[in-house]
Amino acid sequence: MAARGGFNTRLGFILASAGSAVGLGNIWKFPFEVGAGGGAAFLVVYLFFAFVLCFPVMTAEIAIGRSTQSSPVTAFKKLGFSKWSGVGYLGLASGLLILSFYNVVAAWSFGYFFEIIQGHFAVGDSFSSYTSNWIKIGAYSIIFIMGTAYIVSRGVSQGIEKAAKIMMPTLILLIFGLIIYALSLPNAFVGIQHYLLPDFSKMTANVVYSALGQAFFSLSLGMGALITFGSYLNKDADVVTSAAIITFTDVFIAFLAGLMMFPFVAYVTEGDLSAMSTISGEEAFIFETLPAVFESLGPNLGVLIGGIFFLLLSFAALTSTISLLEVPTAFLVDEKEINRSKATWSVAAVIFIIGIPSLLGAGASSFFSEFVILPGQSSAISFMSFISMVGGSTFLSVGGFLISIFTAFVWRKQNFSRAINLENPSLISRWLANYVHFAIRYVCPVVLGIISLTTILNNYFGVSFL
Repeated sequence: MAARGGFNTRLGFILASAGSAVGLGNIWKFPFEVGAGGGAAFLVVYLFFAFVLCFPVMTAEIAIGRSTQSSPVTAFKKLGFSKWSGVGYLGLASGLLILSFYNVVAAWSFGYFFEIIQGHFAVGDSFSSYTSNWIKIGAYSIIFIMGTAYIVSRGVSQGIEKAAKIMMPTLILLIFGLIIYALSLPNAFVGIQHYLLPDFSKMTANVVYSALGQAFFSLSLGMGALITFGSYLNKDADVVTSAAIITFTDVFIAFLAGLMMFPFVAYVTEGDLSAMSTISGEEAFIFETLPAVFESLGPNLGVLIGGIFFLLLSFAALTSTISLLEVPTAFLVDEKEINRSKATWSVAAVIFIIGIPSLLGAGASSFFSEFVILPGQSSAISFMSFISMVGGSTFLSVGGFLISIFTAFVWRKQNFSRAINLENPSLISRWLANYVHFAIRYVCPVVLGIISLTTILNNYFGVSFL
């Protein structure tokens, strides 16, 4: 443990783990998923899945890491189940693939921050030209991955924990500041009403599926990040309540993002929330529509509010890229006994290289922009979308399913109970632990198995049950 380092405080662990969960998806994807899913109706289902399904899997991942003090691949070997180390490799592959394209999207946000603070609001009118400028975006992505690598290379306590203690409170303050301003805009409370009053007529199987996917992805499950962070957790920490706090923090920030975004949407659509269907997606709204909104606020206020918004996105991205980079770094440190600094910078370089097709697939290269036509699809998707599908929705759901199977039927309840370390549990901790044991055995394997099968059949064979 001394050689690997660890979190100095439980708060540091919670903030870093919550930072891993909080990302770009919480800030822009979540509000649009809510809007498409009937407002609060989607929100209710999302909250249900986050606490009923995702929280138990998170507890299992943290427990596996804490009990072995190892990265995902090594963890399963130390538990005495070497054949299950494939689950660790799956998480490792997922993290690498996600970070390869996530770094590109982070570069878009990071670049927009510099564009907006210079008053270049017209960048929103030429978003496709902006993303296809691979030299400029490539430079931003290099800066972003280097910033990520610098923090990770400094170690767990001096790098990851210290950064989390600064960035997470700053992130929340920025969101609150933007909420206060957004609520002052015309039609703001029309947006809030749409967000908080459910329309259950829109509650379809597809909405339920999307809510589960959003909850699972936003909580960083199935990619090995929480096993890795759990391996740095103090032996006497309460795993169950820590997982509950992390889940609550992620959900809370996603909820705040909705309070921030819906007033902006209502302002843009002049209170006609049905007009959300005319906005082609979250990327279009964030990168094409919002710059014009900021410009309409006047040159000074527009630069201030717009700059804060894209700084917020950059911070959200950085909290996630740190955890994604830590997973392969910890693997090299544990498995190959490579110096942390060397491991970090080497992985960062590899990730940038494997992210080049995603960089080019945003308009710079027709080959990577129209990479593949999948069964059941009428048009080609980009390399970035394909990698997101493989590393994100597929690997994460399968990884979560396998972790629940392993915990319930291979590692078993007695070992799992010992790993979560409830020597003197409070009533709440005991109740949560009892629920986790029940869910990880009877709920998670069934639901995640169905979701994994549905995802694979739909994405790669064009077979849809929704």
